[in-house]
Amino acid sequence: MNDIRVGQGYDVHQLAPGRDFWLGGIKIPHSHGAVGHSDADVLIHVICDALLGAASLRDIGYHFPDNDPQYKLIDSKILLKKVVSLIAEQGYQIGNVDATVCLQSPRISKMIPEMIRCLAQVIGIEEERISVKATTTEKLGFVGREEGVSAMAVALIFK
Repeated sequence: MNDIRVGQGYDVHQLAPGRDFWLGGIKIPHSHGAVGHSDADVLIHVICDALLGAASLRDIGYHFPDNDPQYKLIDSKILLKKVVSLIAEQGYQIGNVDATVCLQSPRISKMIPEMIRCLAQVIGIEEERISVKATTTEKLGFVGREEGVSAMAVALIFK
């Protein structure tokens, strides 16, 4: 029997004015951007955590600590590429990724195809094996008040 595993990831970032907003590897036009040690791409971070979790390789903070200056403002696509390499070193291939972004504003549905193209290129799998969805929280909570963005992802890996 093949070794088939599933991992999940969840992350939250505060939004602040005057920052670039990176999501799924692309720059989103908006007055606010996510706050973090790296470029704060919450979507890539949850995909990294889902992949690492599936392979029992801990989490993104373990591999890329936020107190390490080499990761200050790093492009999260670089982190994702390193995670994909770690997965491959363990003998795994990536089956699929399914992610959801919770964001009140801006509406990102029209940008999802570009995110999927970018993620597929970085991960090295077909676009059809990546799903990105977006939802709001109907103006409830920190997402609804536009104070932050959250995301979750699941990933399947196999040998």
